[in-house]
Amino acid sequence: MRKLIIVGGGSAGWITASYLNGALNEQGKRPRVDITVIESPDIPRITVGEAPIPNILKTLNVIGVDEIEFMRATEATFKQSIRFVDWVKKDGSSYHHPFNIIRSEPYDSYGYDWLCSDRSAPFIDMVSDQPRICEMNLAPKQLQQWNFGPPFQYAFHMNALKFADYLRDYSVARGVKHVPANVTDIHMRENGLIDRVSIDAGDDIKGDMFVDCTGFKSLLLAQQYDVPCDDYSQWLLCNRAVVAQFSYEDYYPGCVRPYTTATALSSGWAWDIPMQTRRSVGYVHSSAFINEDDAVSELLAYQGVEPGMVDTRTIPFFVGQRRKAWVGNCVAVGLAGGFIEPLESTGLYLCDEAATVLAEYFPFSDEDLEPFSQRFNRIISNRYFEILDFINMHYCLTKRDDTEFWRTVQQPKHINDRLKAKLEFWTRKEPSAQDFIDQSFMGTNPMISMGDGSFVRTPVDSGRLWNYESYKSVLYGMHYDGYDPSDLDYSKRPKPSPIPFVAERVKHARQYLPPHDVWLKRALGMQEWETAARPLGWCND
Repeated sequence: MRKLIIVGGGSAGWITASYLNGALNEQGKRPRVDITVIESPDIPRITVGEAPIPNILKTLNVIGVDEIEFMRATEATFKQSIRFVDWVKKDGSSYHHPFNIIRSEPYDSYGYDWLCSDRSAPFIDMVSDQPRICEMNLAPKQLQQWNFGPPFQYAFHMNALKFADYLRDYSVARGVKHVPANVTDIHMRENGLIDRVSIDAGDDIKGDMFVDCTGFKSLLLAQQYDVPCDDYSQWLLCNRAVVAQFSYEDYYPGCVRPYTTATALSSGWAWDIPMQTRRSVGYVHSSAFINEDDAVSELLAYQGVEPGMVDTRTIPFFVGQRRKAWVGNCVAVGLAGGFIEPLESTGLYLCDEAATVLAEYFPFSDEDLEPFSQRFNRIISNRYFEILDFINMHYCLTKRDDTEFWRTVQQPKHINDRLKAKLEFWTRKEPSAQDFIDQSFMGTNPMISMGDGSFVRTPVDSGRLWNYESYKSVLYGMHYDGYDPSDLDYSKRPKPSPIPFVAERVKHARQYLPPHDVWLKRALGMQEWETAARPLGWCND
């Protein structure tokens, strides 16, 4: 039996352990790989909220967990979209990047029709019911058997520490070994592979494959194999996050939004992740434009809180990726392999993706690891490039000029060449499927119109995160001054019209879908929640 040693716990370590145990060992029922997680008991754990994308459902399914049990254990709520506030201008305007988007076949003309309209309604409201359902504060699931057409795509907001602890307990109960210890030394074989690690709480631990989940210090990949890190800070300027927790009891009682909010501030942006009993809020910013004290003050002012009333913590981070994620018999997962700021919630996705690809390419001998590592490195590197381009696009399209930070991120030197080529191409035409013919999709999983009033959902592929619908969500949400196919002035253009299916679902949504907090209370058995005093679906901004 092959021995896999995972150095480091947290979300990265336990996602890897639990996924590989599910994929390769069938949750311990047919063991093929002996999995051990060495987790330091001395490294402080940072309490922040996580807001992954819908691929988390695939991961949980492979692991074998029950969704309701998982939600109870991790303070999870539903996430159906990201709402971007003040990104175009500092005027309170917003747009959504949802998970449900309608596509027509064989030719998608919805974007073209919207571009030819007077654009008096958001593009995304024409092709997706989810933004309106989010604004009505409705859950993506019913309390009874589902009878509301095609199901919604969704992910979760959850407590990252409780998520890691839940996966730990679940995995250990199904055969994964947990060793609380610090790694003190790494011993190599003559052929350049890792042989074993020494720990401060027992004998050396030998392994055939090693996974580095030791965070930014990258104990195995960087320090042992000396793999350099490519720096992306030229295109993504933020390098700090001030984080805080706000309880519903003290701040916004009863307000449990079914979406993540990303609000642009003076030198970056703030996430707002609603969990069951509290909200995780963090200010992602650039230390070149604001100092730590001012960033803390701005975050608290954004929440209407006086200084000193809420504890805050500042987390520095580096934006980039290791030149290779797999070297020898060592694979880096999570922060050990790189980091892209969390604007589109891709941190856990990159852990999921690395675990998924490693499961497919897991070597059951040491004869020749190079073919596996080459393919793995290409896949993971391409994911980072894709995420870099997509997040870079959010910044460079802004029209804000109220602070030096926002004036700077628009400069051409802060737009990477791949993204420049895409944006230039889209001044000649709107984004379409053929632009991404070499990119399959995950995350946003569109429904395709069959022409008879029915819809089917396209199969989820293990390729790219975002297709052209997601790009259009951001481009048109950010008022991109690109392609304009109409020669009419705006006063003569028709008003945009939503797809009939979208309009009907929005019209009847309250009849079929419960308020988000009501679903959580009843489905998860949270009887202590008292929400009847407020109008259903209302959420205080």
